[in-house]
Amino acid sequence: MPTDSATPTKAHRRRLIAVVVLVPVLAALALWAFAWPAARTAPRDLPLGVAGPPAATAQLERQLGQKEGAFEIHHYSDETAARHAVEDRTVYGAVAVTPQGPELLTASAASPMVAQLLRQAVGEQASAAGTQIRTVDVVAAPANDPRGAALNSSVLPLALAGIAAGAVVTMLGLRGVRAVAALVVSAGLVGVAAACIAHSWLGVLTGGWWAEAAVLGLSTLAVSGAVAGLAALLGRAGLGIASGVVMLFGNPFSGAASAPQMLPEPVGAIGQWLPPGASTTLLRSVSFFDGAAATGPVLTLTWWAVLGLGAVLLGQALKARARTGEPAAERELARVG
Repeated sequence: MPTDSATPTKAHRRRLIAVVVLVPVLAALALWAFAWPAARTAPRDLPLGVAGPPAATAQLERQLGQKEGAFEIHHYSDETAARHAVEDRTVYGAVAVTPQGPELLTASAASPMVAQLLRQAVGEQASAAGTQIRTVDVVAAPANDPRGAALNSSVLPLALAGIAAGAVVTMLGLRGVRAVAALVVSAGLVGVAAACIAHSWLGVLTGGWWAEAAVLGLSTLAVSGAVAGLAALLGRAGLGIASGVVMLFGNPFSGAASAPQMLPEPVGAIGQWLPPGASTTLLRSVSFFDGAAATGPVLTLTWWAVLGLGAVLLGQALKARARTGEPAAERELARVG
């Protein structure tokens, strides 16, 4: 017969084995999630406009088509239409054939990396053809953040703020409406504080102040609601799952440093369905493009927030139902006995 002292020893061994196995697996997963997209950054069906008469743009399209799968070509009648497409975030840039010569339209505010890539790719082709191309930055990145570094750096703090808010609400034992109120208020305060720093102090955001604060707050609420919601349904396991998804996949798959179309498939698409990717896209639209192409990311973040807060309320309802059901079950057993 095993002694009592042997049982804890076996339990400790199992925990030790679990830790020894789990830590390398998590490390490998994190390395894959962060390093693989960064190492495979390249244009994949990147929306690019071509403007001008078909006879004048035919050679240009053939040259761009040599990089198979790199660009998704959109045709426009003239330079004005192409410029509007860049401003509406339909394309990242456009090459326009004008009477004054070829012209490259870019939008460094959408992605400084993509703007640089287009300058290199189109410039090389122009040089090979013996022509010079003029570059116009239609929607330029702010002067205080020309490389987009500050905006890219905001992804992780917002995710951490959301995770922290969800975890604190859970650990403090807040439930139901109180938990929802705490999550909404904390997200609103995070949005105001972040807008004060990024817009008022650093000057790296240049849109409407309250619109930017709303985006930053909604981004935080999408994460905190998901964390608290899964925790309300699954306990601490839900806390870990939600936090892990946001940190291990949401951040590296967001495309904040480049663009979703620069990441390996289907990483770019997956990232836009997660809060960090949707919040980055939405913040760029609101801050630099007057809200163009904002509908998709708004809906994504709203669904995350609504489903998360709904899960918080559902978890409370399920626990209340379980508590009221226990006395009834005990009375039934007593009656039968």
